Amino acid sequence: MTSARELAYEVLQRGITSGQYPPGSWLREEDVAAEAGVSRTPVREALHRLQAEGLVQILRHRGAMVVGWTAEDLDHLYDLRVMLECYGVRRAAARCDDIDFPALWALCDEMDELLPHADEHDRQRLGQLCIDFHTTLQRASGNRQLLNLLPTVLGTPFVRQAFHHHTTADLERSFGHHREILEALQAGDGDWADGVMRAHLRHGRRSLQGMERHGQPAELGSETVIRSPDQPTLSSSPAPDIQTGTRAALPSARTTPG
Repeated sequence: MTSARELAYEVLQRGITSGQYPPGSWLREEDVAAEAGVSRTPVREALHRLQAEGLVQILRHRGAMVVGWTAEDLDHLYDLRVMLECYGVRRAAARCDDIDFPALWALCDEMDELLPHADEHDRQRLGQLCIDFHTTLQRASGNRQLLNLLPTVLGTPFVRQAFHHHTTADLERSFGHHREILEALQAGDGDWADGVMRAHLRHGRRSLQGMERHGQPAELGSETVIRSPDQPTLSSSPAPDIQTGTRAALPSARTTPG
């Protein structure tokens, strides 16, 4: 049974991922609690967890604000993925008996089947299947510490949201990488698996640069965040207090043109 804390966390994370709570928006405990069907205490705990993950900033006497991701954040995220996942596939190549090849090939087949006519719901499903693929693959490394670290880089809202911005051609190439990684692992060739995984992740990062070009940068504090053109800008209206719902004074923030 899912705990109240996990329910609140899932509601918040889904809201950030979907753009329901865009960068610069304020999160009110009472609203999130009502949506999740829980009390305010688990919502408060979930917000602190999201702050630790860098997705929310809690400001004293003001509330919690969704934090955007900078281009540099994305570079750092993909650099980490390259280091962790290339290490993982090298280990997996030496432990072929521990690789669940039937499950991995089945994930590849499902992704290929969904992609040609994928709508927004299918894209969300493709994102989860891709995360499942990478997680199942890394499980074969036999490194528990690696498996504990992976959710922090694979489970971020931006990674999940990215599937709505990759082109079909990008995804076809990416899914081809998945199959080649499995071929390399079946051959027990760690160098081959490492090289394809590295190219796979670098290609994923590069394909997101198109989203940066088409999105509008928005000021959030002293950072520039990635925002899609249809997301509302951060207004200079006072911030709602996270606990009471009342509004506290907030210095005005420069908005970007729509």
